[in-house]
Amino acid sequence: MKRSTGLLLALSLTACSAALAQTTVRVQGYGGQDPAIMQRLLNEVIGDDLQAEGITVQYEPIETDYNAVMTNNLSAGTAGDVFYLPGEVAPGFIATGRVQPLNDLVDTEPFIDALLEVYTQDGQVYGIPKDFNTLAIFYNEDLFDEAEVDYPNADDTFESFAEKLRAVRELDPGIYGACLSADFARLGAFAYANGWQPFNEDGSVSLQDEAFVDAFEFYTGLVTEGTAVQPSDVGAGWPGDCLANEQAAVAIEGAWILGFLRDNAPNLAYGAAPMPRSDETGERGNFVYSVAWAINADSPNQEAAVRVLEALTSEEAQQFILEQGLAIPSREALGELDYFNEDDPEAQANRIIFEGASDGNVLGFQFGNIGTDYMTPINNAITAVMTGQADAASALQSAQSELDAILARAGAR
Repeated sequence: MKRSTGLLLALSLTACSAALAQTTVRVQGYGGQDPAIMQRLLNEVIGDDLQAEGITVQYEPIETDYNAVMTNNLSAGTAGDVFYLPGEVAPGFIATGRVQPLNDLVDTEPFIDALLEVYTQDGQVYGIPKDFNTLAIFYNEDLFDEAEVDYPNADDTFESFAEKLRAVRELDPGIYGACLSADFARLGAFAYANGWQPFNEDGSVSLQDEAFVDAFEFYTGLVTEGTAVQPSDVGAGWPGDCLANEQAAVAIEGAWILGFLRDNAPNLAYGAAPMPRSDETGERGNFVYSVAWAINADSPNQEAAVRVLEALTSEEAQQFILEQGLAIPSREALGELDYFNEDDPEAQANRIIFEGASDGNVLGFQFGNIGTDYMTPINNAITAVMTGQADAASALQSAQSELDAILARAGAR
């Protein structure tokens, strides 16, 4: 539910300026490269304004299992004032009651609806998405040129896309049309395109639904027929490796692949295209992978925490992050930036990733209170079929039983 701030924000900001004398706001997020990014963001974009309002930001990276540590921190009352709220575990975090509803505190109007929905429960918004990713088709231009096949494009359906991959596969026994991982985080986008939903209204899951079965057979069939290959079968760690090493013409990934290609395949001529449409529904499917900023409901620095969250998700902050090639902005208006029109593979790929959040059947990468355990039985089924250990029908039957048991143990149905 969106809420325009108007007078509410004006009053809030005035109150903040007057009352927030040298308040330290603890911010908790990922480790890795995030501390360096946060430091640059503070030094170059938002830090001076916050300091002028009497707010000092203290970033506390969590270098180990973020979700486990934050679960404990929220339970123990030691969580930061502001923290990352990953979309895939948001329902579980929100269920603790320690995440502050933001409807009356922050203007949600500028942010993409599909992203806000990931952090909305019962009409309450619990997180403001800081950035996001969706899936796109990344392809090797030279291999498609050599095969004299059109590049993947916005007009492709599942079948036309598959035909292009089969044509490239004929080039060389060592070159595959696509590199596909045994992962629901990729297959699910095809199922969504077919109109499948991850949960029924009563909380159950139907892996026998025709829309899911068709997507499952299409995705695994590309491997079993030899058009596509799993990364491990060609000594690759992930599909990005296959694309960088020209072992496959296509990888289905998000913008996270861009930095990898920049560093590991600087001479690769590549392009990006939207996900293909379902032959049945004419729609695309996609995931939104997102992380939000949230506020600790028990924080003693509520007003300052709101100001920090606003600064971290401001237009200036998101434009800085985008132009550094780090992430896609969650503000809808930033889709009009000139950057997205630049004649550059990274800018064009980022545009397609940005537009993917609002094109077709797009669902958050989120699976209720059972989190990513949802995917385990499905991933096992994909693996069983791709490796020839089971046919699709028996693999899905086993996955259905395993998933039903997980839901029952969690009391999810």
